[in-house]
Amino acid sequence: MSILTVTGLSQRFVDKQLYTDASFQVNKEDHLGIVGQNGAGKSTLIKILTGQLEPDAGKIVWQKHLHVGYLDQYANLTPGQTIGDFLKTAFADLYAKEAKINKIYADYAENQDDELLEKAGELQQELEARNFYDIETQIETVASGLGLLAIGLDHKVDQLSGGQRSKIILAKLLLEEPDMLLLDEPTNYLDKDHIDWLADWLQEFEGAFIVISHDYDFLQRVTNAILDVEFATITKYTGSLKQAMRQKAANAETYMKAFHKQQEMIQKTEAYIRKFKAGSRSNSAKSREKQLARVDRLTPPGNRAHAKIGFPFVEQNSQVLVDVNDLVVGYDKPLLSPMNFTISADEVLVLEGFNGVGKSTLLRTILGLQPAISGNVEIAQNVVFGYFEQELNWKVPKQTPLQFMMQKYPAANQRTLRQVLSRTALTREEADKPLMLLSGGEQSKVKIADLMMQPTNLLVMDEPTNHLDDDTKNALRQALIDFPGAVILVSHEEGFYDDSWVDTVVNVAAMRVE
Repeated sequence: MSILTVTGLSQRFVDKQLYTDASFQVNKEDHLGIVGQNGAGKSTLIKILTGQLEPDAGKIVWQKHLHVGYLDQYANLTPGQTIGDFLKTAFADLYAKEAKINKIYADYAENQDDELLEKAGELQQELEARNFYDIETQIETVASGLGLLAIGLDHKVDQLSGGQRSKIILAKLLLEEPDMLLLDEPTNYLDKDHIDWLADWLQEFEGAFIVISHDYDFLQRVTNAILDVEFATITKYTGSLKQAMRQKAANAETYMKAFHKQQEMIQKTEAYIRKFKAGSRSNSAKSREKQLARVDRLTPPGNRAHAKIGFPFVEQNSQVLVDVNDLVVGYDKPLLSPMNFTISADEVLVLEGFNGVGKSTLLRTILGLQPAISGNVEIAQNVVFGYFEQELNWKVPKQTPLQFMMQKYPAANQRTLRQVLSRTALTREEADKPLMLLSGGEQSKVKIADLMMQPTNLLVMDEPTNHLDDDTKNALRQALIDFPGAVILVSHEEGFYDDSWVDTVVNVAAMRVE
């Protein structure tokens, strides 16, 4: 049974056509994943479905009385409210019913009207049917699964980091259990254990959902259908992600053969027309010309740009680049216990741990961007850092990627900077679009291009894969493998790294100060 029908959807964003006359249906049993290159229009599609954005053309028809839940990263949080209180708002309608019951009993005490008791009984049944008296357990289960208990349910929401904020908004949405979930990158701020828990929860979810994620292992686990957004089309495939990609490849091969066969026919027919149009076979040539005009011509297969990333290296003479001695990091109070470790000249070090444990704070302290509470960090002479910061903040959001690069590297010519941007698979149009209008993945590509202009010997990468499509992610992985210097990597995606190229994995959560 269809709960959502999209017909004739067309949308243009600035100078890029995202979809043209796209149509698809979502059924009540669909666990749909949306895949596509960065900037293809995945998040835009969610915004259209939620009514945040009016499409250029097309119809969006939802089943009546359907409760749709949307992961809104910009939801309002009340200052002073605790995490626990915020999560309880998922059950606001039930608490309202409880208040109504209490009022009914107060009224009954005054006038002894049996109809009031009957009404209270009906409301009581509704509360019991929806497990109202089990709310605390439900909250604790979801909070534990997403790592919120480690933060503390009594923690104030206005003191949360961006990643922690995203977690509590996701937790509230799951507690609401709507008929349909719309999730845009729900795994971005989750570590492996929390991603595993979310995957299990979604597999058991009885409603429908549409999820955008560049974590293909996660999508493979939770989806039974795929929406592929590419070349201004939206194609629905049934089955797992791997099955969908196999079907897509088979379709592409079939289309390519049909296209080349048609092109061969067109070229032969045009050659015949040119040869005989003015001769004795002119009638035959004109007949073929009319036939050719009626041919429904296949459009050329789209060519997708592939990222070719490489980070320039500058030599240095030290074997040990970073020496950390009794380092304690944090703000008002320590986040982690004292640390002692070194980073050698060609070492690849991965920091693991749940969001908010202190990984980014540790990186910023090593880089000298955040003062240590105690201890020290010794940096060898001639060490040059390259830093990928996970937050997508820009000093001048109205700048285009090209303008940003030109301002930062005034000695480089425009052609060189365009080439560097294009090596991250950014198109010329995207390079000339304001940063604030780019997708998260496109903005991440600009930050990677920035690093590609900086000769370094120690790369510090804080969640670089958060918004990247699979192709760019693979190119980034290979670039880090090929980099001759040292790398400190923070990534919640275990599938992005393995022991074939990583030397050391540190579980930062084990050092957490309670």
